[in-house]
Amino acid sequence: MSDIRSESPRPEHEHGSGPPEPADTSGAAVSSAAPGKPLGKPDGSGAVPAKAQTPEPPKVPAYAQRTQQSPAVWGHTVQQTPSVLVRFRPTEPGVIPAATLWSILATALLSALLLGDGIGPNLLVVAVPAALAAYFAARATGRRLRPWTAVWAVGGLALLIVPALRDAGWPGFLAVVSAVALGSLALHGSRSWLGMFLGSVGLLTSVAGSLGWGAHGVRDRMAGSRGRWGVVFRSTAAAIVLVVVFGALFASADAAFADVLGSLIPDVSLGEGPWRLFLGAIGLVGALAAAYTAAAPVLWDKVTVRPGAARGRLEWALPLIVLNLLFTVFLAIQLTVLLGGYDKVMAGSGLSDQYAQYAREGFWQLLWATLLTLLVIALALRWAPRGGARDRTLVRSVLGTLCLLTLVVVASALRRMDLYVYAYGLTRLRISVAAVELWLGVVLVLIMAAGVFGAKMLPRAVAASAAVGVLAFGLVSPDGLIAEQNVQRYRDGHSIDIQYLRGLSADAVPALDTLPEPLRSCALDEIQRTLRNSDTPWYATSWGEARARDILGDRDPGARVRNCQGRGSGGEGSERGGGGGDSYDPYDPY
Repeated sequence: MSDIRSESPRPEHEHGSGPPEPADTSGAAVSSAAPGKPLGKPDGSGAVPAKAQTPEPPKVPAYAQRTQQSPAVWGHTVQQTPSVLVRFRPTEPGVIPAATLWSILATALLSALLLGDGIGPNLLVVAVPAALAAYFAARATGRRLRPWTAVWAVGGLALLIVPALRDAGWPGFLAVVSAVALGSLALHGSRSWLGMFLGSVGLLTSVAGSLGWGAHGVRDRMAGSRGRWGVVFRSTAAAIVLVVVFGALFASADAAFADVLGSLIPDVSLGEGPWRLFLGAIGLVGALAAAYTAAAPVLWDKVTVRPGAARGRLEWALPLIVLNLLFTVFLAIQLTVLLGGYDKVMAGSGLSDQYAQYAREGFWQLLWATLLTLLVIALALRWAPRGGARDRTLVRSVLGTLCLLTLVVVASALRRMDLYVYAYGLTRLRISVAAVELWLGVVLVLIMAAGVFGAKMLPRAVAASAAVGVLAFGLVSPDGLIAEQNVQRYRDGHSIDIQYLRGLSADAVPALDTLPEPLRSCALDEIQRTLRNSDTPWYATSWGEARARDILGDRDPGARVRNCQGRGSGGEGSERGGGGGDSYDPYDPY
């Protein structure tokens, strides 16, 4: 075996084959030869060849590296326990993409300019660049668009149509909250019950981490391309100056152009500066958190709950069978009511307090019965016997029967509400609780379907049904339905509660405009005055408000209104079931 000479090897770049390799800091010679062969060159010079080039691991930014040990405290090294989010967030995002940065900045700018004047189509305009920021961040990390991700994303954007169409704030607020929840689900991609719940609010857990991610990303890009960013800033500033100068000249030269320009550009005053900055910060943080979650989502499905201990068949089934028998006895009586038994129960009473008490109180009890039944089903599934096919058949039979009986309870509750609404009119509370009861019925149907086809898709199906329900609730215009039903009752000879209808939104104008005078002016007085005093720009004006303006025109509000107190009383039965005259009680939930 030949000896290894102590002379230094000639650098490889001298032979023109590549750049020089860095010196080995360990002090040991490194060879690329195969095991078992002598080191050195074939010519016997003993020189050690340069170290073979190997691909370097990807560099992780310092802010994204996880520290395994904390600094020594009192001379001892303390092992750092990773937080829950670190354990369930498998990867850290890389450097923020440039397209994501521009989308986030566009979201912040649009939020500051458009959202300060109210909520309408502008909310959908702001949501588009925020969604693009998340898309670019996910694409940079190699995430693929899955079917359910697309369903949640499209559903969230569709829910934002409700504020653009309806003037009423309460269905719009419900739609916006649901849209944020669906957007969070689209970013996380959960599928279990607990994962769906945590994923719908999981966007909030990304706010803190996204701030550092965005700040370091901007700093790294500014340090690496100062010249290019300078060109961008100078070009943007020059474009703004040119638009302002020539826009002002054209506006002063043509009044029509000035009107168009004034309607397109938001009117921002110095007094609104802090509020606009706050809205811009909300848009910036929201879009940044969405992009951060899209790049590195938390796997909420890893948060699991241990299943309950399986019970014996008799111990598990006996209480549920007794409950089913109780439901059967109750519903046997209710079926006579659904088939026309109200005339026998209320024989000779007509539209009286007894009628109202029977319909109103019964609805609330049946609503609570439906909610408690869903809780019983969840607990029963947790402790259900899991021995084999016979146990599965027992569980499906008992719980399927309970779901079917509960559906009849839902039908009975809706029938009671329908009778009460027919007698005393529709209100916001009545239509809301009726919609909730109807959705609970849909959930029961989904549970029964899961017992037949499997429960894998049940959590997503329930969440999707809730989103569809909120979207449908906003699209049907609750305030418009309330006004239409009460106007129709008035035409049928019943009383009408003008004081309640005066508080509805502009969505109710088409129905209220058909009332005869002076009821029409009394019902539209406040709505018309609000519209005349409002200077909301086009991007914050809903379609319902624009339609109301077209219907009402420039007529002076209150021109025919002298005294609206007590208007609408009389007819067959009063709003609260009295014997003549509207005894309106604002503290009565109905």
